[in-house]
Amino acid sequence: MMLDRKLNNRFASVVTHVKNTAQALDCSGASVMIIHNDKVVCEEYWGKHSKDPNARPIQEDSQFHIASVRKSYIGFAAASAVFNGFIDSIDDPVTKYLSFTNEEFLKKITIRHLLTHTHGLNTIDGKLIREFAPGQSWAYRDINIELLTQIIKNSTGKTIAQILNEEVFKPLGFRETGWYDEPNEKLVQVIKEQNDKFWSKSKGADGDKKNMYVSARELSYWGYIHLRQGFIDGKQMVSKEILKLATTLQSPKLLNTDLPHNGFLWFVKELPAKRTEIGDLVPKGAYQILGYTNVALLVIPKHDIVAVRMFNRFGSTPGYDYLSDIRGFGDVVSECV
Repeated sequence: MMLDRKLNNRFASVVTHVKNTAQALDCSGASVMIIHNDKVVCEEYWGKHSKDPNARPIQEDSQFHIASVRKSYIGFAAASAVFNGFIDSIDDPVTKYLSFTNEEFLKKITIRHLLTHTHGLNTIDGKLIREFAPGQSWAYRDINIELLTQIIKNSTGKTIAQILNEEVFKPLGFRETGWYDEPNEKLVQVIKEQNDKFWSKSKGADGDKKNMYVSARELSYWGYIHLRQGFIDGKQMVSKEILKLATTLQSPKLLNTDLPHNGFLWFVKELPAKRTEIGDLVPKGAYQILGYTNVALLVIPKHDIVAVRMFNRFGSTPGYDYLSDIRGFGDVVSECV
């Protein structure tokens, strides 16, 4: 897959915003890419793969660790399982698809709750606890992803990686997207604290681990596939129904209307919400995914835009307000239209 390039200065303020963020995060390298009206209109790379002075320069095929942005791919796999009938409904109880010794904790939790972070579960010291009743609030945890990936595998008989490879990566020729256990020259080194408790050392190529690396251009193309609902180069290359399902609001109605709204793990802009990561100026219908490495993918259908920023800082530096910054990114993109 390749889009025509029509580079211009219309989004120069976005580049400035991303460079300022990279500096605030003390990154060794970063990149930004924007697709507008089916053309690549902004594409810049700077810095190196690490702080080693002899490190490889950041370039088109540099693959960044995308952290929780991986959840957009898991969301696709879940939507595929629903569309193809392996999961009957996202309102099914999770116990329908899981063998679990402590079913009491999973009682009344549905797949919808897992997809929208409204499940109410958490783990402390390896022990499963309940923070709130299912569907009554919102909290960003890891346990829902663990359960969801197992449900997808149990119901389809396939891994996340198999579903994505068969339905997206191979048909569109993606070669800069994948799950990696060992470093290679194209993988950008993650800058992190030595004993960061949030860093995962889990390994595997099934697509359910936190080891996904993607280039700026293929992450942009991933967003573009959603924007065009799978219709690429005059052909329906990816299921329109799956993509639409993944990016449509799925959150249950919550009493606290300031909590974020989600599709199939994507954050979606439907109503004003104080705790959303999507900027105030970003119009309704947009959807976004953000990772702990500060990598972000924003799709704005109303403006026909896909915007991607890539960094290699795991977490935040002192004084960095990630929520304000990611909202600012979306607002600056919107102001350029």
